[in-house]
Amino acid sequence: ICFLLFAVLYIVSYFIITRYKRKADEQEDEDAIVNRISLFLSTFTLAVSAGAVLLLPFSIISNEILLSFPQNYYIQWLNGSLIHGLWNLASLFSNLCLFVLMPFAFFFLESEGFAGLKKGIRARILETLVMLILLALLILGIVWVASALIDNDAASMESLYDLWEFYLPYLYSCISLMGCLLLLLCTPVGLSRMFTVMGQLLVKPTILEDLDEQMYIITLEEEAIQRRLNGVSSTVEYQTAELERELEKVKSKKMNLERRKKASAWERNLVYPAVMILLLIETSISVFLVALNILYLLVDETAMPKGSGGPGIGSASLSTFGFVGAALEIILIFYLMVSSVVGFYSLRFFENFTPRKDDTTMTKIIGNCVSILVLSSALPVMSRTLGITRFDLLGDFGRFNWLGNFYIVLSYNLLFAIMTTLCLVRKFTSAVREELLKALGLDKLHLSNNPRDSETKPSANGHQKTL
Repeated sequence: ICFLLFAVLYIVSYFIITRYKRKADEQEDEDAIVNRISLFLSTFTLAVSAGAVLLLPFSIISNEILLSFPQNYYIQWLNGSLIHGLWNLASLFSNLCLFVLMPFAFFFLESEGFAGLKKGIRARILETLVMLILLALLILGIVWVASALIDNDAASMESLYDLWEFYLPYLYSCISLMGCLLLLLCTPVGLSRMFTVMGQLLVKPTILEDLDEQMYIITLEEEAIQRRLNGVSSTVEYQTAELERELEKVKSKKMNLERRKKASAWERNLVYPAVMILLLIETSISVFLVALNILYLLVDETAMPKGSGGPGIGSASLSTFGFVGAALEIILIFYLMVSSVVGFYSLRFFENFTPRKDDTTMTKIIGNCVSILVLSSALPVMSRTLGITRFDLLGDFGRFNWLGNFYIVLSYNLLFAIMTTLCLVRKFTSAVREELLKALGLDKLHLSNNPRDSETKPSANGHQKTL
């Protein structure tokens, strides 16, 4: 069962990566083999990330199914042993990908072989292994020094020599905490950004708009830019490139207008408002559950993510509302994951990190796979910490020491609720603020980023008005 599940995830991940991977030109055999190995390792990592995302929803729905059909012959394979095994495998493969496979893929892709040795795959593998050993010594040394500075006693110093039982869980706990902090930064931004993203994907209602007039204006603008492009000499490269960028933007706007014209009245006037209301309801429920969890943390010690073992799989329902509550938890978990990914690529620091179809280098793919792995591994921990679900984390996911710290967990919940509320308020009041700035005359202070906007502006008849 585990093999079949992973095989399906691997195939889906392979198609996703090949969709964004830059199509290789004529390459030498050695570089082609290196790229192929890095592609397989990245696909394996993305499959593990997808498994970590699906792990918590699968466990929740499995618990409800076992409660509803305890004696059914056809679901005997679905038991606590399988769920525990999946959690342990997800934790093991997450460690393997994060600390071994992805560093190997990156160094292997960048390696050329040591000077003086015969060039080839063996020389590149040797250089990669040496770099991995040096990196492992560096990381273990940093962890050893940090532990000695923080907790300098004989017991902790002796436990540092236990690599398997202490080093790796401690290191993975630190990575998980970093992932939760990254989710704390990305998810509120993504929750507010989701409204913009869905607005770009769906067709907005045409209220007080004349699409035919807009199509006429955009067509004249396209023709004007095309005439200017034909009149510019090919030797002036910067003007040609700038006009081509403007032409692409105009064509994109024209395609959007054509799509809006072809959309049916149901799609324009019903689907868009329904999706916006649904997003608002899901975001409000998430903030409400976090606020409720803060109250639970203040009055009940068992609300801590670490502390209560909880009943076994199939013994009791994890939600107050039974199957409906479990379904709502699963929807919220997927919504938070999608929002965190959208928020991650919306941050200014990671804007250039966004993969592009058929134009993403292998190095950027490796970086994206590592980022998604960190986010997906921290998602179950964040969901349990925020009180979205009461499912107790199994395997190494529940061994993090910081989950038992009351002040860290309470601060995390407070920051998430405050940041999400501020992002939503800023999102929904942006139009009001723009109108206030226009009324006060301060909108003129916002200068255009495009220097050509201050020189010329197209009019409805296709001519250029000089400002």
